[in-house]
Formats: sequence, structure tokens, C-alpha cells
Amino acid sequence: MATDKPGAVRRFWTFLARPSARYPLLAILLVGFFGGIFFWGGFHTAMEATNTLEFCTGCHTMDYNSFAEYKETVHYSNRSGVRAVCSDCHVPRDWVHKVAAKIGATSDLYHEIIGSIDTPEKFEARRMQMAQKQWDKMKASDSRECRNCHSFQAMSADVQKQTVYKKHANAKQTGQTCIDCHKGIAHHLPKEYKDPDE
Repeated sequence: MATDKPGAVRRFWTFLARPSARYPLLAILLVGFFGGIFFWGGFHTAMEATNTLEFCTGCHTMDYNSFAEYKETVHYSNRSGVRAVCSDCHVPRDWVHKVAAKIGATSDLYHEIIGSIDTPEKFEARRMQMAQKQWDKMKASDSRECRNCHSFQAMSADVQKQTVYKKHANAKQTGQTCIDCHKGIAHHLPKEYKDPDE
């Protein structure tokens, strides 16, 4: 005996269209879906907007301290015309580490707001602490952000000076990372810094 029981698709559609206390479940899901897309787009746009050189150098502290130093380096101006901006060195590319870095960067905003780095003298007084914190992060990540552009495998013995190439080969063999040798590559070294090789 045949029954008029609706099929699985019709039962699912009926369930979705059934009203909640006020709104159909389907309407709630659609609003949630499109609201999620809108939120994700806004969130991603904000994340990318805070990765620009203009954003990073927008506060006066960065303008006369870190940015002024960075403009003197090969990462800012070089023969190939490739520029590494702040986020290339300070913000990971993968999403999880990027979000963690953005959350961590709120401490920079905090110090800017409370005025603990708002003069060249105050900035210099905290330079070693800030540099050490960044070096420790880079060491812990095996200089991940450096390796977005640089790699031992891509280094050519024909192009690099032999002494430099040998140092890089030794660093690769001994498990060193970029920041072990290249502190001060984009910003001035703190006055308190002591080179372990000297």
C-alpha cells in the first residue's frame, strides 16, 4: 500500500522553512550565511589595510624612529626595485600566525597611546627590549618572514662572494636562522647590544 510520505529532500526543505518562534529557519540561515560573508570580507579587508606601509608609518613615533632607519636600508631601496615593507618582515603570511601577530601588535598601539615610546629618547630607552622581543620571535619561527623572500637553496655560489656563501652554507648546516647573523639589517642596533662574535 503506497503512502504519501514526502521524500527526504522535501522533509529537509520543510524543516528549513518551518518558522522558529518568529522567523523561518531558512531565513535565519541565509542571513547568517550572508552576514558571515560580509563579516569575513570586512575582517580580511581590515587585516590587509593594517599591512600597508602607510598604516605602519601613520603614527609619529614610527615616522621619526623605525621608518627613518628603514629608509636607509636595502629593504627600502635597492637596484632591483623590490621593496620589503613592514608587514613583510613583521607579519606572517599564513592566517593563524598573522592573526596572532596582529593581536600581539596591539601592545605597540598601547605603548603609543600611553606615551612610553612617543619621543626619540623614550624610544631609545626601550629599543633593546623591543628589539630583543622581535629577535626572539624571529628565532622561534626560524626567521619565517625572512624566508618568504630568502632561502639557502636559492643562494648562488656564482653570484655571492665566496666568504658570504660559505657563511650561509655553514649556517644552513649548523641549523642557524637568518636573525642569528642579521640583526640590525633594517633598524639600528640598540646601544646596549653586544655582538656575540666580537
